[in-house]
Amino acid sequence: MTRKTVRIAMNGVTGRMGYRQHLVRSILALREQGGLDLGDGTVLWPEPILVGRREHALRAMAEQHGLEHVSTDLDAVLADETVDIYFDSQVTSAREEALKKAIAAGKHIYTEKPTATGLAGALDLARLADEAGIKHGVVQDKLFLPGLLKLKRLIDGGFFGRILSVRGEFGYWVFEGDWQDAQRPSWNYRAEDGGGIVVDMFPHWEYVLHELFGRVKSVQALTATHIPQRWDENGKPYDATADDAAYGVFELEGGAIAQINSSWAVRVNRDELVEFQVDGTEGSAVAGLRNCRVQHRSATPKPVWNPDIPATEVFRDQWQEVPDNAEFDNGFKAQWELFLRHVYADAPYHWDLLAGARGVQLAELGLASSAEGRRIDVPEISL
Repeated sequence: MTRKTVRIAMNGVTGRMGYRQHLVRSILALREQGGLDLGDGTVLWPEPILVGRREHALRAMAEQHGLEHVSTDLDAVLADETVDIYFDSQVTSAREEALKKAIAAGKHIYTEKPTATGLAGALDLARLADEAGIKHGVVQDKLFLPGLLKLKRLIDGGFFGRILSVRGEFGYWVFEGDWQDAQRPSWNYRAEDGGGIVVDMFPHWEYVLHELFGRVKSVQALTATHIPQRWDENGKPYDATADDAAYGVFELEGGAIAQINSSWAVRVNRDELVEFQVDGTEGSAVAGLRNCRVQHRSATPKPVWNPDIPATEVFRDQWQEVPDNAEFDNGFKAQWELFLRHVYADAPYHWDLLAGARGVQLAELGLASSAEGRRIDVPEISL
């Protein structure tokens, strides 16, 4: 076996998602398993360089995990010819400029979404990356969740017949920060800092719908800022200027209709923090992060509406659990492995910056739909 060291500049790993999912659960997990075996006698050994603004936090993190390299100078890191890949999980407002610098430096790009604050910027990144001849990928982690992998298995097996509709519920109560600390950073609730649930979640819904059910043809959305005042990390009150809830209807290529509610001002009364119910002519399914339940046409009961007597059926008990039938790795790690194979073994990979731009487009049009009070067509984009 030949071990090839892959130096990855990881910008933004002091944030919750960058640290837990990308550094610990992905890159460090790959190191713990001995690297990534490409199957040709080569094992990739990821060597992260922790990049950010707070040197003390970076050094503490590096010491905790036995890592050697930290930097607060992104330009110097990008100028280092031994750095192969640039990864970005910063706040959205800082991402576009950093990605442009990395592309200009000839680094392969792997980035969180949204890739930019607007469609024009997202498409510009995709064009620049293609012109530079680098490989590029965008995190689309929900496609690798066990629940959605089971759902895809059902779709591929023809379980649903003709799919009629998709209904999604996502969200949980994010504490305001006054009497209990908020679970999300305060910038998420300031539009001027790139916050808002549409900007955050509509890119997710775009790739989930596109990959599993069909391209989004139109969007009609209504947004709200249900909690107008919150308290930041220092306990100071601030005005929430970004949307904290969005109610969207999406027309899909092929005729199915999707409805997805997204909210940080909802209390959870479902089995998982996100669930999708898919109804088709031959069967239905409810998929969450890990689990998936089904009800086939042949086993569908025949309820009769009668408000004068108590319900005689426990409807949840009439559904069947879909078995795992496989071992599911962490979704972020699974996509990192695919991207590394793409870069170093030229394996197929289509979750690129153009795919990321589709997510930015849907968020942009969703906000426009809410502002204008109308349904808006979603044109196909290309470079």
